[in-house]
Amino acid sequence: MTMWVFGYGSLLWNPGFPVAERALASLEGYARSFCMLSIHYRGTEEAPGLVLALDAVPGALCRGVALRVADGAEDDTLAYLRERELISSAYVEKQVALHLDDDRRVEAVTYVIDPSHRQYCGGMALEEQAQIIAAAHGQNGPNSEYLFNTTDHLAELRLPDSDLDWLAARVRAILG
Repeated sequence: MTMWVFGYGSLLWNPGFPVAERALASLEGYARSFCMLSIHYRGTEEAPGLVLALDAVPGALCRGVALRVADGAEDDTLAYLRERELISSAYVEKQVALHLDDDRRVEAVTYVIDPSHRQYCGGMALEEQAQIIAAAHGQNGPNSEYLFNTTDHLAELRLPDSDLDWLAARVRAILG
């Protein structure tokens, strides 16, 4: 059975599974934002960083990439994604309907924030986000690296995100 995964953050530049096809895609009803405290990968319990999550927002549209998993790798991919994305219970695994830029419609696995989880921090001012991202560091490296990799790949794909672009410029200024 064909399996698709929706990438909107680190999956854009680090999927970690065999990808047979990539297609630009839109997901309705969700916004990409730094609304999740990272206590593992890009921060710690004592000094959390921020990572991107999909936050349910009526009328929102998130642009990203649909990743078709290589045939035969579906089970391993799902196990890998669950280990990676569900490290805490802040993300919820969902099947979502994506509209691909070539007019196909596919069902895809993605991970959305649980707004009732203690790691949820939606609505934080961009300046506060920038200060946290500039300072935080976790087991996968600096929080700023996560931001820069994501904004660089969104730019390569011509998928503008004005909030992330502002954050990247501000964090670069803070870091000097």
